[in-house]
Amino acid sequence: MRALLNLRSELARASHRLHAAGWVANHDGNLSARIGPDRFLVTPTAVSKADVREDWLVVVDGAGRVVEGRRKPFGELDLHLACYRARPEVGVVCHAHPPVATAFGVAGLPLDPLPLPEAVISLGSVPTVQLTPPRSPEGVRGVALAAAEADAFLVEGNGAFTLGDGVEQALLRMELVEHLARILAAARPLGGARELPASLVASLLEARSKAGLGPRHAQRKSA
Repeated sequence: MRALLNLRSELARASHRLHAAGWVANHDGNLSARIGPDRFLVTPTAVSKADVREDWLVVVDGAGRVVEGRRKPFGELDLHLACYRARPEVGVVCHAHPPVATAFGVAGLPLDPLPLPEAVISLGSVPTVQLTPPRSPEGVRGVALAAAEADAFLVEGNGAFTLGDGVEQALLRMELVEHLARILAAARPLGGARELPASLVASLLEARSKAGLGPRHAQRKSA
């Protein structure tokens, strides 16, 4: 019970942090956390993330049905559930619209090359899911495929998703995605970011796997 109360507090505070950082506006963005087998704690629909309260959070099952709470879950819940199905080890999914990273997505530009060695270790890569109609099966499949291979990804026209063991890791990864987007955008007038040498990237990805970061199936392959 105490763990669930703490998680409610964490998700509410994280919602406020998303808004304070300028990564969401209006009713944008959503957060969810795995709280048990086939149970997820999620932010409610149609509220500003600046206003989310602990008692507004909703518990849903793996089919998206409300099992606890008086409010409705957010409309893109299927995308979060797709992430959890693709990555059984993931504890938290964060979806936001950080402006510069989202600009890359709406412009159809990939967030690469990752310009910093530390970013390769932290994120590995940041793929982009192609634009699909809202709440379409194609969109759910695209998100599931990206989540299976990456801890962070862009969705054309729909911001960024980050996955984490916990709330703090998911938020830090969102922060890093936006930070990298700003660096890549600033580098463009200077000739663009230079790709890291392939041999260095390979060693960084190996270090990432040894640190236990990234999809667990990828860690097993490199072991």
